[in-house]
Amino acid sequence: MRRKWLWCIVGLGVFVVGGLLVTRRPTPPGPPNIIVIMADDHAERAISAYGSTLIRTPNIDRLADEGILFSSSFVTNSICAPSRAVLLTGKYSHRNGLRDNRDEFDGSQMTFPKLLQRAGYETALIGKWHLKTEPTGFDRWRVLTGQGQYYRPVFLENGVEVEHPGYVTDLITDFALEFLESRDKQKPFCLLYHHKAPHRNWMPSPQHLDLYAQDELPLPPTFEDDYEGRLAADGADMRIKDMYLSMDMKLHQRAYERETGTGGNSDFDPEPAWRASYARMTEQEKAAWDAHYEPINQAFADNPPEGAELSEWMYQRYLKDYLRCVASIDDNLGRLLDRLDELGLRDNTIVIYTSDQGFYLGEHGWYDKRFMYEESMRTPLIIRYPDGITAGQVADALVVNLDTAPTILDFAGVPVPPEMQGRSWRPLTLGHSPDDWRQGVYYHYYEYPHGWHSVRPHYGVRTDRYKLIHFYGDLDVWELYDLVEDPHEPHAGEWSRLGRLHDHGAARRDAGEDLVDDQVHRVIESAEGQHDADRLVSCEGDPLGRGGVEIHRDAAPCLATQTI
Repeated sequence: MRRKWLWCIVGLGVFVVGGLLVTRRPTPPGPPNIIVIMADDHAERAISAYGSTLIRTPNIDRLADEGILFSSSFVTNSICAPSRAVLLTGKYSHRNGLRDNRDEFDGSQMTFPKLLQRAGYETALIGKWHLKTEPTGFDRWRVLTGQGQYYRPVFLENGVEVEHPGYVTDLITDFALEFLESRDKQKPFCLLYHHKAPHRNWMPSPQHLDLYAQDELPLPPTFEDDYEGRLAADGADMRIKDMYLSMDMKLHQRAYERETGTGGNSDFDPEPAWRASYARMTEQEKAAWDAHYEPINQAFADNPPEGAELSEWMYQRYLKDYLRCVASIDDNLGRLLDRLDELGLRDNTIVIYTSDQGFYLGEHGWYDKRFMYEESMRTPLIIRYPDGITAGQVADALVVNLDTAPTILDFAGVPVPPEMQGRSWRPLTLGHSPDDWRQGVYYHYYEYPHGWHSVRPHYGVRTDRYKLIHFYGDLDVWELYDLVEDPHEPHAGEWSRLGRLHDHGAARRDAGEDLVDDQVHRVIESAEGQHDADRLVSCEGDPLGRGGVEIHRDAAPCLATQTI
């Protein structure tokens, strides 16, 4: 009898323990929710998680602390609309059809939001679109018209234009939070939450006008760059000293005699544009604005700076306004993250923070982007996903915006279509770098001679150490950089002459004999296709294309038989 009770007790214990084990086993989460936050022209140097000493961005840093930061993230074409098209399609610019800002996006092609929609996701787009055609693949969309305005912006809301009072970064966040509240709770969601800021002309919100007011921001080491040996850089119209006094510096016409710079486009009249932007503010907003800017403007009128003093004055004005716009993004990101916590969505929501490209914050004396140089080719990339990514990671593998679409589909369990040219970086978030991960990235900028800033068309390949750029057309110049020895890229004059490429034996040995033969060929092939890669890399006895070999404008340079 005693043995019988003992077995009953043991059996009960096993049942209870087994029950506890079953009830405590975590239920596998469903498909993750996805939020893609894209700023416009947000440089890594303006994010404290990337080591910036210019600004503190506690909410962006929070994502990095709770997720993974990519330290080698790049774009394939550093200009607004093309970069957005690459993100949506997972295809290079020449494949998705949007090479520069005058092109229209073909909304009939496959995008990751369409595939998520088919897989049962509710999809929404809020903020900047800038692709000229109406959005497709979204259940709901509310997008800025054109570039959008900082104050009292007009939104196109499922086909209807509506003007909203207020500041654009606050409004975009308001609408994003509305979506989180009103979404279909029975479906996973994908929200594209895209900001206008910190795009030119960098108009801060009233709440941030006094940030940095008493600070003197440091000049970058290449601010006085003379562009020696770099013809394309010398010919570009994007120097801070040539900014508009009106639209960029926010001076009213009574404060100066005439515009002193071309502002990137000598045919554009900035003064009416600035008056129109200022007029969009309410009287209360103007009062806050004038209280900050009028003393500065009056000081300029009383004692106008000239020469180098004017350049540095413009740099201070530009950079402070830029950073103030970034501060507004960070504050509003905090609102979004807090709401995810309140709604119980934190753990099963992937939050991606990125930008359409980087930006020059005085490096080389510039603002804007476009060039394949580091400051504009780099773009921030930070991801938080508590259910799937260990916090506090930094990944240094080479990733590009081309990878975002296949990565999102991978996390959502949706097959990646073969036409997408990017690759999911999900394995990198697990601490695993595949043996066959890319060793170089391909870049191609097209917008010339039309458009702004007179940046020559160029393409190139960047590895973890070297960068080779070809400015094609009537300029026909090559530039080669060792990013370890020359991280700020001011010395292409020593490398750019094709005949001198043979002279750099040390670089050739460091790079390895297969750097061009193997790595560059792979990059070209993945970007352009096998046929173009084979044709351009073989070159039939003219390894650098010096003797009349035609280089197709959509293909990378002829390099395979030349080692660096």
